[in-house]
Amino acid sequence: KPRTFYDLVIEVAIVRPGPIQGNMVHPYLKRRNGEIQVSYPSPSPEYGDKDELEKILYKTLGIPLFQEQAMRIAMAAAEFTSEEANGLRRAMATFRNVGTMPKFERRMVDRMIERGYDPQFAISCFDQIKGFGSYGFPESHAASFALLTYASCWLKCHEPAAFACALINSWPMGFYSPD
Repeated sequence: KPRTFYDLVIEVAIVRPGPIQGNMVHPYLKRRNGEIQVSYPSPSPEYGDKDELEKILYKTLGIPLFQEQAMRIAMAAAEFTSEEANGLRRAMATFRNVGTMPKFERRMVDRMIERGYDPQFAISCFDQIKGFGSYGFPESHAASFALLTYASCWLKCHEPAAFACALINSWPMGFYSPD
């Protein structure tokens, strides 16, 4: 039930194997529907800004849905260097993980715990990030697809004959038959 264009961006990103495998879908939907209060874990006061994750995750209600957010979480919550974050980005971009994500797990989880994050949160945070290795999206990619989705829906609603003709003209459409 999108209310804004950004809701479409999130819809495009959330129905990918990465967010699904990372258990991000239901927590996001429950937060959006007001069933669960949005919360942002923070480090111990002596280790940094209590709002460091809220600044990264406020647009997605505390759930990391985009690759950029995963990198920013690693840099803020686990104090990854830019080189380490770039390595994490490369690992996330390697489809089906190909064994590269696990080498970042201990580093990220241990550093988050050292800074005062709840151990269970640190583990679940990395588990969500691991999902990006299974086809997660950068935010810009999701926004581009959302624009196509919006335009297609508008055309289908306001010009159904042109929409149907365009679909037929686009055949073959992968695994979709013209029917």
